[in-house]
Amino acid sequence: MKTKTKIPSAGDLMNAHVHTVSPELALSELIEFLLKHEISSAPVVETRDGKNILIGFISEQDALKQLTDEMFYQLPEPEQMVRACMKRHPVSITPDVDIFSTASLFVSHGYRHVPVVDEKNQLLGIVSRRDVLKSMKPFQAAAEKAHDMEFFPPNLTEIINHRFIVSN
Repeated sequence: MKTKTKIPSAGDLMNAHVHTVSPELALSELIEFLLKHEISSAPVVETRDGKNILIGFISEQDALKQLTDEMFYQLPEPEQMVRACMKRHPVSITPDVDIFSTASLFVSHGYRHVPVVDEKNQLLGIVSRRDVLKSMKPFQAAAEKAHDMEFFPPNLTEIINHRFIVSN
């Protein structure tokens, strides 16, 4: 009898302890935040009724672009806030999205992290490419085993002869 491996969903893989930032955070504070927590991106949230609502996503690349533009052109005065350089309306997924759909999203669009939200856009967690890779290991092992059984079936005469082997 074949046992079917349960396909994990984003809710199974996500990291629920996400470092988030406010849209009113200054660019210099954002850079310190990213460096301090050793992360490459962060969801931008607004707190409404005690819930973190996803409104954007900011990465090292976004911060670097804004910082180098400001330094090179010596503009603008005053310092920019996260709201000015974040990606608005980021691509996000719900907790029920399976790992294959999530992997497709990463491969097709080059994302490294995807926020997980509920139907009201409340941030629940974040899934990374690495999370998906780790979860795919059992599927790879099962596929290899099925391939081996199909193309290299066990030699039943060898198995039957094993019961007569006597060791000293």
